[in-house]
Order: sequence, then structure tokens, then C-alpha cells
Amino acid sequence: MAYKIPISVLVVVYTPELDVLLLERADRPGFWQSVTGSQDEGETLNETAVRELREETGLDAARYELTDWRRQNRYEIYRRWRSRYAPGVTHNVEHVFGLRVPQPLEIALQPKEHLRHEWLPWRAAAERVFSWSNAEAIRGLPERARQAGPKP
Repeated sequence: MAYKIPISVLVVVYTPELDVLLLERADRPGFWQSVTGSQDEGETLNETAVRELREETGLDAARYELTDWRRQNRYEIYRRWRSRYAPGVTHNVEHVFGLRVPQPLEIALQPKEHLRHEWLPWRAAAERVFSWSNAEAIRGLPERARQAGPKP
């Protein structure tokens, strides 16, 4: 069995109006999140973000604005998911990205990973996600959007 690398990406997908895409986990109904996933051996963090976006939503990151927010979160891996990692691994380092899309888009979910998706205003999205790091990233979205300015 190949163990997951304890390095991951969190990709907040959002519109100029700050509507945020959320996905409901198939393995934990009621747990909502942004796009997330572990880095594969030999991948850059950007490549991980692009792959996870494609796998989880069907979105092609090259068509939109993918930005490394240069933010890292270190957290304890939930016990229920630790078996996916090598023995003794208890923490993960998450790297936060944003993907700005022009409007809420159709999403192609992988049924094994996610049950459904929703586009929510950023405040509602921050309240719905189960992960503190995901909520924190979404709460920072208005400031990030101001810094990025209007799309050319």
C-alpha cells in the first residue's frame, strides 16, 4: 500500500462576487469543504492543485486564475484518516491556493469522493465547512480579492 504524503493543498474556488464552491464528502456526509488533496510523489504544489481541481470538479485550472496564496497550515490528521499515512504520521501541512472563476460553473463530481456541491456566499461558506483552516481561508477571501484587484 502506498501511503499518502502528509503535504496537501486546499483550493478555494470563488467568483468575483465571492461565491465559494463547496463539496460534500462522500465518506463523511455533512462534512463540506473546498477542493483538497494530498501531494503525489514528484509533484509540485501547483501541479497538485491543478490535478485535484480536475479530479474533484472537472475544472481545468489553466482556463482560470490559480494563485498560490503562500499560506500554510499545520494540523493534526483526524484519527479516522491516519491509516492512509505511514505509521507514526500524525500531522499534515496544507498549502492554500485560490481559483478565481468568472461565475458559478457546472461541476463534475467524482461520486466516490463527493456527494454534491453548492456555490455559497463567502460568509455562509465559511460557516459551513468543517475544517478550521478552510474556514479561515474563506474568511480571508474579501481581502485577497481586494489585493488582486479587478480581472483585466
